[in-house]
Amino acid sequence: MSTALSRLTHPHGGPLTLGLELPLDNDWGQSRLATDRKAGRPFGVPSLEAHAHLARLADQSGFAALWVRDVPLYDPVHFGDAGSVFETFTHLGHLAAITKRVVLGTAAVVLPLRRPLLVAKAAATVDVLSGGRFILGLASGDRPVEYPLFDVEFTTRAETFRNGVEVLRTAWSTPPPGRGMELPRLGLTADRQLDVLPKPTAGTIPIAVAGNAQQSPEWIAEHVDASLNYPRDLGALRLKTEKWQRLTADHPKPYLTPMMLDLLPDPAAPATSIRLGLRTGRDGLVEHLEKMSALGVAHVSFNLRPGDRPIEDVLAELADHVLPRFPSPVVAEGPAAG
Repeated sequence: MSTALSRLTHPHGGPLTLGLELPLDNDWGQSRLATDRKAGRPFGVPSLEAHAHLARLADQSGFAALWVRDVPLYDPVHFGDAGSVFETFTHLGHLAAITKRVVLGTAAVVLPLRRPLLVAKAAATVDVLSGGRFILGLASGDRPVEYPLFDVEFTTRAETFRNGVEVLRTAWSTPPPGRGMELPRLGLTADRQLDVLPKPTAGTIPIAVAGNAQQSPEWIAEHVDASLNYPRDLGALRLKTEKWQRLTADHPKPYLTPMMLDLLPDPAAPATSIRLGLRTGRDGLVEHLEKMSALGVAHVSFNLRPGDRPIEDVLAELADHVLPRFPSPVVAEGPAAG
């Protein structure tokens, strides 16, 4: 059965698709930074006043995906980034209810900080409520301050991550009649007949790993369904995509990447690099995306926080002039069941 990945990516090397990373805000833009400083508002906390309206607009405009970030604790001293603010799975349930076609993804849930059986149940719930539109992006976490607060050991998070993925796969599978989940690591035998409900719509949920999650590239290629990797310049990107393609040659898997985007109002404004992305007019953006697609990138998600323009204006320009060059399978299929 098809999963949300088939709604997100084109098969056989088709053009990449485009998504958006929430929050849909421009709180890192220079004008907003100046306004926030003057008003005494903290850095990195986005406005959520129009979050539902903008999510619906993105869905209706034909973007392939909406991604939410899992930032359990706001740390203004060391990181200064509140991410998507809302609790991840609660937020996803809301998004499932107010959207129809767009794929929903996490970029990414910090698996070692969460109980994997509860993650399995929450993820399957979002998958069912959204009509099979969910991709579970996972990470090992990179904020040491969080781990002791959750009573988790930071230095062993690699093993904790691997064990968690095993629990997720087991919890989503359907045991034989009269049997339950079997998780020897947790002391759970099949004769107990314990199970996790609901089951995912396609029998499983696609997992994407953000970065390397403290794992080897070989482990990632074997055990998950997609690579969700950090943005890089085109030369470094070529090396990453070529390696991923070699590792997954027998069973090709998509390469996904986020990108900071400051879309300038002048379509012909030249592209310049910013941290983790581009500042550019739409012509330069299209050219850059075409190069990324040629290198084997299957999906790009835009983070619009560095920009100064109203988000609705940016979404409208992307929908009118960029999305038609990178169409999503979602648009051709029509609305999913919701």
